Amino acid sequence: MKIAILGTRGIPNNYGGFEQFAEYLSVGLVEKGHDVTVYSPHFHDYKEPVYKGVRIKHIYSPEHVMGSSFGSFFYDYACLKDALKEKEKFDILYELGYTSVVPSYIWFNVKKLKTPVLITNMDGLEHRRPKFNRWVRCFLRWEEKMAIRYSSHIVTDNKAIHDYHLAKYGKESKFLAYGACMNRHYREQYLHEFNLTAGNYLLVIARMEPENNIEMIIKGYLESNMKDKPLIIVGRIKTSHGKYLVNKYRQSAGIRFINGIYDFEKLCALRHFSYLYFHGHSVGGTNPSLLEAMASGCFIAAHDNEFNRSILKENALFFHHQEDISRILSNMSTLSPATKNRIIACNLKVTQNGYSWEKLINDYEAYFLRLLSENHL
Repeated sequence: MKIAILGTRGIPNNYGGFEQFAEYLSVGLVEKGHDVTVYSPHFHDYKEPVYKGVRIKHIYSPEHVMGSSFGSFFYDYACLKDALKEKEKFDILYELGYTSVVPSYIWFNVKKLKTPVLITNMDGLEHRRPKFNRWVRCFLRWEEKMAIRYSSHIVTDNKAIHDYHLAKYGKESKFLAYGACMNRHYREQYLHEFNLTAGNYLLVIARMEPENNIEMIIKGYLESNMKDKPLIIVGRIKTSHGKYLVNKYRQSAGIRFINGIYDFEKLCALRHFSYLYFHGHSVGGTNPSLLEAMASGCFIAAHDNEFNRSILKENALFFHHQEDISRILSNMSTLSPATKNRIIACNLKVTQNGYSWEKLINDYEAYFLRLLSENHL
């Protein structure tokens, strides 16, 4: 198959979940013999035309002039326009996310496409993100509706998102979650770079956005009696919310901000040796950082919502408010090692059986092949 992956900030990943997903999926499909292209903005640090067998097509993005919110509409338009060119002859166009590509879907009237087969990954419920005002949320609800209408096929990465689209739009989707690497080699020496010791710190790894509830976690930590273990927060601090958090809390005792880390082994070590891992994501689907935490043997405290519950079941501690976080931290010493180990083992089994990258890549290959076969009938 000749496959194009669009809608990301490019590979290799130096940004977030969709980029990590695009990297692993594209490389995995190439290793299975397929021809894969990933579209990347021109400003991506990686400038070569090929990455681990994946063709990289750099497209100009005006983000540096217009900002990411507006610039992404023009970038996604340019990527889709290029991918639809006759000379490319793609079999599959896989669009990751819809929020900045819907106007292009309408402009090119992609619902009439027979080839290539267009698939949209619907990501999370964007209109629920608290960083957006009500007018933006209304626009996002319209975009969601249009993405459903114009997409020949949609993919959802979480059962709760799947059920939402089925109930609201009567649209069936293919449920395909993200993957996780089952890393078995954790190097404690990586902790030395951050002046940390195993089992003596709390960890958050997330994009600095309001819906990830980092401030709630910080407040809950500051109200708790667990001051002997620092709270380590890993994520790009250049977002507006990131700057707000750093300016407000960088002087608070125990709070340490570390900019984004994209060395996989280093991240795995930080996760594995943490005392408690916080996952505050509240509006997305299946978040890759949660799967990686599960696969790294973390003991997890997660925001209590349908998306996280669908993955973790009862194998975590859950919180709604900062008071819940304070209570969790205050009661951690009462949890027996056997209870913690049982919960960690359950999450490891879940990721091994249902969320390995090998399984996911095989599932995607089978799904793409099935769609192509049906398309040629």
